[in-house]
Amino acid sequence: MEKKGNVRLESLDALRGFDMFFIMGGSGIFAAIYTLFPNAFTEVLAQQMKHASWHGFTFFDMIFPLFLFIAGISFPFSFAKKISQGVAKKNIVFNVFRRGLTLILLGCVYNGLLQFNFDDFRFASVLGRIGVAWMFASFIYIGVEKIVRIALIPIILILYWVLIVFVPNPEIVPPNDIFSMSGWIGCYIDQLLLPGKLYYTVHDPEGLAGIIPAIATALLGMSAGDIVKGTDMSPERKSIYMLLLGLTLVGVGILWGTSFPINKNMWSSSFVCLVGGLSFLLFTLFYFVIDVKGKKSGILFFKVIGMNSISIYLAQVFINFAGISYFFFGGVQSLFPESAQPFISALGYVFICWMFLYFLYKKKMFLKV
Repeated sequence: MEKKGNVRLESLDALRGFDMFFIMGGSGIFAAIYTLFPNAFTEVLAQQMKHASWHGFTFFDMIFPLFLFIAGISFPFSFAKKISQGVAKKNIVFNVFRRGLTLILLGCVYNGLLQFNFDDFRFASVLGRIGVAWMFASFIYIGVEKIVRIALIPIILILYWVLIVFVPNPEIVPPNDIFSMSGWIGCYIDQLLLPGKLYYTVHDPEGLAGIIPAIATALLGMSAGDIVKGTDMSPERKSIYMLLLGLTLVGVGILWGTSFPINKNMWSSSFVCLVGGLSFLLFTLFYFVIDVKGKKSGILFFKVIGMNSISIYLAQVFINFAGISYFFFGGVQSLFPESAQPFISALGYVFICWMFLYFLYKKKMFLKV
């Protein structure tokens, strides 16, 4: 943990907290609403708190890429700060490499590395995907001019489309559905190169092939960071510009999805465009309301989560928040009808997690990777 005192982009902390809220149990609250008030609307709401089984898109599918997008937004600010302090580029590159490896290691710890059960261990992870994709995107940001890294985003997505469409899984006898779970080339790559256990047996949703388009997701976030950091536009014009970019990307994603299915597991190019556009729109909303208009009342809830996002992600593995919640609220929960108990339980879980983070926040203790 480190003591923290520097000024931060508050909209970014709030957006990160909004994103992590759903990982911290917020999705369970919305899913429990359906149990409490079963109707067509709440059923759809509950379905949005689950990942799409394969092709398709739900709100929960964008939680992971939004976090990577946010990590991208932060980098232009930290890079510019280090350059202004006279830090050599080679040292920045080393720090980026170190952070990438640290996230990979933390992802392995999250998956149970400390159990030493390597025969049944899953090496791929959410934190690992973030670490590798963010690391390579950062190398690109450091190494090439702005116009080049912007051009690289569509180039990466088109090359990934070419890989998926024109390089079928050689282990599947034609005719082969190149967009199926067992038929796409990423399945073959994971089985060939990724050690350990695969989440879906035939492939892993955080596998190797998806790293390629995930780099584009991080670069989109860095583009958003560049826009906000720039001095050539007023904050209002920056908001309009990002709004238009977001809408354009959403449109491209939907259109591309008619031929290259929107698929989180594959991290398809259409998926990158869709969630990239939605991430732009969400960030624009938070940036405009909080940093441009200065409307900061009520953001503390999300800010507390956002400033310790890695902490709560990892802590849920090591700390029995569910047991603590039941200790304090189990009796209260039993007083309610059975249909309401999942909702009370979900609220209690989120409350305990948030109080843990609030304690760290008040003590100015933040996990820095």
